[in-house]
Amino acid sequence: MEGPVNIFWFRRDLRLDDNVGFYKALQGQHPVLPIFIFDTEILDELPKDDARVTFIHETLQKMRKTLQAEHESSIAMYHGKPLEVFKSVVSEFNVQNVITNHDYEPYATDRDTTVKEFLSEKEIGFYTYKDQVIFEKDEVVKDDGDPYVVYTPYMKTWKAKFEAEEHLKIYYTSQHMKNLVAHSRLPNLSLSDIGFTKSSISIPEYDVTPSTLDAYNETRDIPAKQGTSRLGPHLRFGTVSIRKMMKKAITAKNDTFWEELIWREFFMQILWHFPETVNNAFRKKYDRVSWRNNEAEFEKWKNGMTGYPMVDAGMRQLNETGYMHNRVRMVVASFLCKHLLIDWRWGEAYFAEKLLDYEQASNVGNWQWAAGSGVDAAPYFRIFNPTTQIEKFDPKKKYLHTWIDELDSDSYPDKMVDHKEARERALSTYKKAVNN
Repeated sequence: MEGPVNIFWFRRDLRLDDNVGFYKALQGQHPVLPIFIFDTEILDELPKDDARVTFIHETLQKMRKTLQAEHESSIAMYHGKPLEVFKSVVSEFNVQNVITNHDYEPYATDRDTTVKEFLSEKEIGFYTYKDQVIFEKDEVVKDDGDPYVVYTPYMKTWKAKFEAEEHLKIYYTSQHMKNLVAHSRLPNLSLSDIGFTKSSISIPEYDVTPSTLDAYNETRDIPAKQGTSRLGPHLRFGTVSIRKMMKKAITAKNDTFWEELIWREFFMQILWHFPETVNNAFRKKYDRVSWRNNEAEFEKWKNGMTGYPMVDAGMRQLNETGYMHNRVRMVVASFLCKHLLIDWRWGEAYFAEKLLDYEQASNVGNWQWAAGSGVDAAPYFRIFNPTTQIEKFDPKKKYLHTWIDELDSDSYPDKMVDHKEARERALSTYKKAVNN
């Protein structure tokens, strides 16, 4: 392929339609070469049967087949460090511009800066677009330009700025597909080529049907019911458009669901403004908490063997399926940080390894919320009682029995800590840290 091309770099936007960067690339004056990079900087840290990698690979294969069958094109697949991949690609193709969509996580912004600098040396343009959120970075801030660190005022300003006609515009790519490179045999990769095996865990389809959204307020807190949308992984990897999902929420007139989507953007802008919160408490004094960090207790928590059924059911669900109900996530996170006094970073890292819908901004934000150390956080003296949570949200123990076979038998473990004693220990430890 000797003529000039523009590259579109797929990342967290694994769909062909309503993809802003892809749409912009297709409108350029050169044929578009789509690529995807299996980034070894990320993959090397993951289990070799990671379900998310299987999902990404399968999604890309479907996209390739569509492009091959309908547009005589494809997606070129690469494996390696992005900078090294681009060095190879620009030596093989006459690249004029690289187009992609914004990513906001600290690693991603560093990666993009490095790639952009290299391309600039080669006089190749690098253009990125907003695609995975409605508002980003500093688009929703206070009057003085400072970021919001409390959700409710952020949400109110978000809604005040929002205009459906402008922000829910759909970027239809279908009429521009003729601008793809005519090359249906671009390099492909199997899972084994990148050192992975097919996972036994699959990512479920999302559910934003009117009936689910109608019942969302009543069912979303009940772990025994399928009352949530399961949208998380699909938003994470961009297999759905946030604009279309927002439209569904607004059409359904479901403020709760709409505001859940806004929470996601709140945490994203927090991470963008405060990237140090990946490793450090947003409220600095909470880094003085004297964590016990008992590794044997951490193993019991991970394996769902704490003797507290709501905690154990959640952890077993996570380990078996890569998913945990949101209400239960709050309980297990509070238990780790408060009852066991184990550093929230340990829990955040375990969720990062296991959750199909893992998204760094939300995961860090929610773990710091549970630990009391983050933005808009639960106060440190708010300590979930894992037993009364059962009475409120799973009184018939349907959820518990789904995940704990031995629940009512002698083989179920004894409680590893006494709730009252653990609560008093947490209060004393936290008070010492935050009042110094």
